[in-house]
Amino acid sequence: MVPTPALSLNMLIRKLESISRLSDEERRAIERLPITGRHLAAHQDIVREKDRPSQCCLLLEGWACRYQLLSEGKRQIFSFHIPGDIPDLQSLHLKVMDHSVCTVTQATVAFIPHEALRELTAAFPGIAAILWRDTLVDGAIFREWMTGIGRRSALEAVAHLLCELYVKLEAVGLARDHAYRLPLTQADLGDALGLSNVHVNRTLRDLRDNGLITLHGGKLQIDRWQELTGLCDFDATYLHLDRGAV
Repeated sequence: MVPTPALSLNMLIRKLESISRLSDEERRAIERLPITGRHLAAHQDIVREKDRPSQCCLLLEGWACRYQLLSEGKRQIFSFHIPGDIPDLQSLHLKVMDHSVCTVTQATVAFIPHEALRELTAAFPGIAAILWRDTLVDGAIFREWMTGIGRRSALEAVAHLLCELYVKLEAVGLARDHAYRLPLTQADLGDALGLSNVHVNRTLRDLRDNGLITLHGGKLQIDRWQELTGLCDFDATYLHLDRGAV
């Protein structure tokens, strides 16, 4: 467990303010949420399919993903999550988890009791509206991923995901100048995009060889942003970021 004073809800506030503005009173109410923290190793489940959680998990440090395992052991990743995300927010209203959430890297997670979130949203309808909007943005991202898996080439799909991750990270202050830390393995990318490791490797090599990206030591530099977004028709509208609030 992590002592509560050592934890900060600043990343949650920053994430919510990338969606819509918060008042000072709303920020203070969020800061008063009772939380319990844990440091987790990479590839550790936070919540599992069929669980009936009584709390939501807030990612403070590190990356996580939503996923489902098929009976033959194949994994489908539904989404990647960064600090400030609450990847199991739906558990506040859906009693049984229909997928699992696990860490991708070492991570620090804060657990917020459902009852505390219910009290917060009842007292502050503006916060409830932002959280509701966040789930709607999740749906928009799922639709974009379905389009990518179903209709984009491997080159376009990988490029689109790299662009999406940059925009999301930049919105919460974790990326700048078209560069960010990318801790995902080729297996992670393949399980998200329905590609084999070999195909992901070849695609990343093509992007590098074409001078679009530099990937070294877990750091991604997008060298030609306009060309990369043009290659995959990336349009960040579906992320519905409030640029005025960031």
